[in-house]
Amino acid sequence: METLLIALLAGIGFVVAYHTYGRWLGSKIFRLSADAVCPSKRLEDGVDYVPTRKSVVFGHHFTSIAGTGPIVGPAIAIMWGWVPALLWVVFGSIFIGAVHDFGALVVSLRNNGQTVGDIAGRLLNKRVRLLFLFTLFMALTVVLAIFGLVIAAVFKQYPAAIFPCVVQIPIAVIIGVMLHRKGGELLLPSLLALGVMYITVIFGDRGFLGDFNATLAAWPIWMWVIVLLGYSYVASVLPVWTLLLPRDYINSLQLISALVLIVLGLFVAAMFPGEGQELAMVAPTWDLNPKNAPVIFPFLFITIACGACSGFHCLVSSGTSSKQLKDEPDARFVGYGSMLTEGFLATLVIVACGAGLGLGMMKDGVLLTGDAAWAAQYGDWMAAKALGAKVGAFVQGSANFLQSLGIAAPVAIALMGVLVASFAGTTLDTACRLQRYVVQELAATLGGKVGSEGAQPAAPFALLQNKHGATIFAVVLATAMASIPQGGAEWNLANAGKGGLTLWPLFGATNQLLAGLSFMVIAFYLWRRGRAIWFIVIPMLFMLVMPMWAMLHQLFVAPGWLKAGQENYLLGGIGLATIALEIWMIIEAARLFPKAKGVLEESLETPDLRPNTEG
Repeated sequence: METLLIALLAGIGFVVAYHTYGRWLGSKIFRLSADAVCPSKRLEDGVDYVPTRKSVVFGHHFTSIAGTGPIVGPAIAIMWGWVPALLWVVFGSIFIGAVHDFGALVVSLRNNGQTVGDIAGRLLNKRVRLLFLFTLFMALTVVLAIFGLVIAAVFKQYPAAIFPCVVQIPIAVIIGVMLHRKGGELLLPSLLALGVMYITVIFGDRGFLGDFNATLAAWPIWMWVIVLLGYSYVASVLPVWTLLLPRDYINSLQLISALVLIVLGLFVAAMFPGEGQELAMVAPTWDLNPKNAPVIFPFLFITIACGACSGFHCLVSSGTSSKQLKDEPDARFVGYGSMLTEGFLATLVIVACGAGLGLGMMKDGVLLTGDAAWAAQYGDWMAAKALGAKVGAFVQGSANFLQSLGIAAPVAIALMGVLVASFAGTTLDTACRLQRYVVQELAATLGGKVGSEGAQPAAPFALLQNKHGATIFAVVLATAMASIPQGGAEWNLANAGKGGLTLWPLFGATNQLLAGLSFMVIAFYLWRRGRAIWFIVIPMLFMLVMPMWAMLHQLFVAPGWLKAGQENYLLGGIGLATIALEIWMIIEAARLFPKAKGVLEESLETPDLRPNTEG
């Protein structure tokens, strides 16, 4: 019963927050107006700027920000205890993460759908813009290099998930093209597509489907990385209505159905336990010193990112979602609501790993339950933090809930495997589209904008402002990084595809620092308009201090990238550069802050035709 109450109370808390704090932010602080003309209508081009219903944008936005983040983060952070993990997820989502995502979306809506990095140049100054864009470029390069590996690892661990994830791509294209030409509702064809996916899951280990999955699961990592990055190129240059929106909408329906199944399974497991299967938290309430784990402060706050607050989300809010919303009030549903939904998913991950796992897991051919199952999965931080272990804990725990509904174990595990792989796929292609925007902005800044008055940019800069040139550059760079063997291993095909892991240890702190910097841009937007900013400043300081503390710990304490005798100059150098960039941007902001109150930034080159709702 305790486990069921945790999920129910968290869910109720998120609903209440949406209708109270979220409503206050939308009406009193951001002052959303139904009369505003959104960028999707004012700059409609049929490719990136496409007016879209809020339910569809929600599907794209949510699946893009979620990825595997709200699964792998809580699945490892629960080692410090389910209470600290749950507190950070619930309160972080409501007061930090959702505010961050909502704010970035609104600021981008009011600035022609520009990215947060571009907006920083006008709200602060041009130096900050360039520093911000370089930070985004580095972070997205790591995401692209690593997520092909993530998806490949999930497919190898759960082969039954391969065909359902592959088949949704042509189905999404068919739906997107059909609706674009003939109009109509997206819900019914998406539900049919979801049904097809679930049928392929149920029969995924039989006949042709079983052979197909087994063949692709045997592919080496490098082949998967190339195929997936090639797919992300195609997905990111196509008009959003062709593949991105319908596929993400299908995935959002898949997530909602999976959440419903998990909650129903949790209810049945709690209220009607099977013989010898009492549902209870086997995770510790608190454990400040798990074996080989880093210190809980500050690492809890960079281990759980997407489930509470993540800097990557500002890229989705300002990179794609702001170009698709057709009505300004929809921003609360998409920006604030998506983050709360992700917080609820992270809550279910904590419950699945902390209690569901105790219902049973196989280890070396032996069925383990209760504390034995927990000890086998979480006895050592170094073993538990591996991708397979983190994903496996959630998949097994949530599949146990589904089995309480009478769903066969192989089908339950495959359903959860499809969920994880689909989320990772949406993050990959959205990240590629976002990187394209960043590359184009950097090329225009460094080489001059194509078509502007005066001298035209040199050929390389002109090419990188073209969507195909920018996307190819992003994909080739990520492929090159992925091809580098990890940790100085021998150069061969067996080791290729894992190079993204080299820089991955930097991503947690860098990603959270990005959230702090994004808060800074939102704060300046409000400050220049004489609005209240106290609710932004506190989260901003928190998301600047905690990641910097974590980065300094990694540099000089453990793993000690700059400690004598165990130097890692690549990670240490990039870590120091990241801290220097952050300090530089903070100094620039601090110098400007006293002068900026009530002083509106320079107007956009493209006329803003909205009614004046800024007062």
